[in-house]
Amino acid sequence: MKESLKKKMTSATNLPKDVILGVPIITMTGQLEVCVENYKGILEYTDTMIRIRSKIGQIKVIGKNMQIEYYTNDEMKITGHIKTIEYA
Repeated sequence: MKESLKKKMTSATNLPKDVILGVPIITMTGQLEVCVENYKGILEYTDTMIRIRSKIGQIKVIGKNMQIEYYTNDEMKITGHIKTIEYA
């Protein structure tokens, strides 16, 4: 399905964009944790950076003492001292 058609369907049906488009949802709690929903995979995992693949590209979570507390098929919780989140 073309992206513009998906956007039109989202507007017409009033469904959340994450459901129709599969875009990631990132929820940050202070500088200590990040929850990422709708991700596709983990590309890199170190104590200073976690790189995640999503439908819209890569997401980098950068900081210190980074850990993945848990992950499921579509959600993960990252903890540590988070400095930046980048999209590539």
